[in-house]
Amino acid sequence: MELKQKGQETFIPLIQLMATMKWTTAADFDLAALYETTEGKIGLVYFGDRGDKNAFPYINLNEDSGVGDKGGNNEEVLFITRLDGMKYVWIFCWDYNRTQKGETARFADSDVQIIIESNSGTNVTVKLDSVESGNITCVASIDNSSAEGAKLINTSKVATLNGLKTLDQLTSIVR
Repeated sequence: MELKQKGQETFIPLIQLMATMKWTTAADFDLAALYETTEGKIGLVYFGDRGDKNAFPYINLNEDSGVGDKGGNNEEVLFITRLDGMKYVWIFCWDYNRTQKGETARFADSDVQIIIESNSGTNVTVKLDSVESGNITCVASIDNSSAEGAKLINTSKVATLNGLKTLDQLTSIVR
């Protein structure tokens, strides 16, 4: 299944999720998960705080790949082992060096893609399809606020940051 366009969504039966970002272009892309709990607590799992898949927030980033704009078979994986207590999880990708400088990212010139897999066998590919320019994008959202279950949405919302300084910067992109 592919969520090709902004706004496309699908319910995903899940207990566990794995979001894999792959690229070969010479860029230091970073995968991250911003989350909001049902109590309103905001947190971030990224290269600076890789989280924990066995304890709260039950989200873990395996590694930081492509550091120093290294090309090749780059891959970063986010593991989401539980959504209990989560209202939303937003999956972000940013171009680290360009974000630090406030410059436009190299998304359009890259082959970066994110494959989201659930343990139930549902696989969804989300490509960076926005025509907007920026250095950070909220690629996909997991809306776990409904009793019907978790819904995966192609968000494709792009923004420009000048450094990654606060969680408010990221939450302002998705609100």
